[in-house]
Amino acid sequence: MKNVSVTTFIHTLFIIALVVLGATFYYLLSSGKEQRHLQQINRYKIIADHFLTREEFDQNSTAYRKLLRTYHLRPIDPNTVKKEIEKEGVTIFSGRSVYGIVRVFRTKRHYYVFVERYDYDVMLQDLHPQDYIYELILTIATVLVLLLLFMYVMVLRKLYPLKRLHHQIEQFAAGDLDVRIEETGDDEIGRIARSFDKAIRHIKQLMSSKNLFMRNIMHELKTPITKGRIVIETIDDEMARKVLTNAFERMNELISDLAEVERITMYNFEPTREDATLQAVIERTERVLMADREKYEIRIVDRPLRTDVKLLALVFKNLMDNGIKYSPDHHVRLQSVGNRIEVRSIGEPLKEDLSYYTEPFSQEEKRSHGFGLGLYIVANILEKLGYGFRYRYDKETGENVFEVIID
Repeated sequence: MKNVSVTTFIHTLFIIALVVLGATFYYLLSSGKEQRHLQQINRYKIIADHFLTREEFDQNSTAYRKLLRTYHLRPIDPNTVKKEIEKEGVTIFSGRSVYGIVRVFRTKRHYYVFVERYDYDVMLQDLHPQDYIYELILTIATVLVLLLLFMYVMVLRKLYPLKRLHHQIEQFAAGDLDVRIEETGDDEIGRIARSFDKAIRHIKQLMSSKNLFMRNIMHELKTPITKGRIVIETIDDEMARKVLTNAFERMNELISDLAEVERITMYNFEPTREDATLQAVIERTERVLMADREKYEIRIVDRPLRTDVKLLALVFKNLMDNGIKYSPDHHVRLQSVGNRIEVRSIGEPLKEDLSYYTEPFSQEEKRSHGFGLGLYIVANILEKLGYGFRYRYDKETGENVFEVIID
C-alpha cells in the first residue's frame, strides 16, 4: 500500500464501501422479503380457516364481524373491482374445503380476498397496513449510496489542488523557475502550496544572485590576470617569473572551471547530442588536454556513439588531467573495456567515497594542484548525458580506476 497513490487508494476505498453497502442491503431486502411473504401467507391461511372449517359462518354473525375487525377486512361489491382484478390481479393464495373456496388476489394497489361458500359469496378488501419495510430499506439504501457518492466527489474535489500542486512541483523540478503556485484555500494543502511558492521565489532569488556574483567575479578577475601576465614578462628573475606564471595560470584555470560549472549546472542546460565515434571524442580530448604525449597512453576500440562530443571529451580531459597531476609518475592510461571507458593512474586509493569528491571544491589534504572542481564537473556532465560513473582501486596494479559506463 506504500506505493499506491492517494487517489487510487480513495477510489479503491469507496468502491469497496459501495460494494459492501450494496451487498448488505441486498441481503436485507432479499431475506426480509421472503420472511414477510411467509408472514402474509400465514395470515391469509388463518382467514381462510375461518371460512373453510365451519359449516355455518353467517355474514351477520358476531364471529364474522369480529373476523373483519381483527384482520382489517371490508366487504365490497365484486363488480367494482372485477376489471382491476382481471387486468392486473395475481393469485397469491388459494384454499379449498367442502364448504367452499378462498382466493387472495394482489393488484398494484390492493389485496382482495374472495370467499365462495355454498351458502354465499363475498369479496373482501384487505385494509391491513402493508409492510413498507421493503420500501423503507430501499429508500435508506438509496440515500446512503447517494451520500457515499457525494462524499466521494467532495473528497476528490478536496484533493484536486494537491494534484495541481504536484504538476507545478514537477514543472519546477524540470527547471521552470517562473512557475507560480497559487492556492487560496486555508486548509493544509493551501498552506503547503503557499509555503512552497515562497521557497521557489527564494530559490530563484538565490540563483539569480549566485549567477550575478559568478559573472561579476569572473569578469573582475580576467582584467588583473591579463595585466599580471603582461607585467611578469618584464621580470628578470626566471624563478619568480615561473612562480607567478603558474599562479596566474591556476587562477585562469579556476575561472574556466567556474564558467563551465555555471554552464552545465544551469537548470535548462541540455547536451547537444550528435552521431559520432569514440575515436572522435578521444581526438578532441587530446586537443584540449594539452599535455606531453609521453604523459598519457590511450588504448581504445572504436565504436559509434550518440553523444555530446565536446562534453564527453571534457570528461576524459578532466579525468586524465587529474591522473597526470596526482599520480607519482605523472602518467595516465585511458582504455576501453566493453561498455566502459577506464582512466587509470598509479597512486594511493582515495580516502573517501567517490560522492565526496564529486562535491565542488573537495580535494585531498596537501594537494598543491587544482581547486576540487574536476570531478564535480565530470559527475554533472555524465548525469546530463545519462552515463554511469564509478571508482575502484585495483590492488594488483596499484592504480586508481575511474570508469565511465557508456551504456
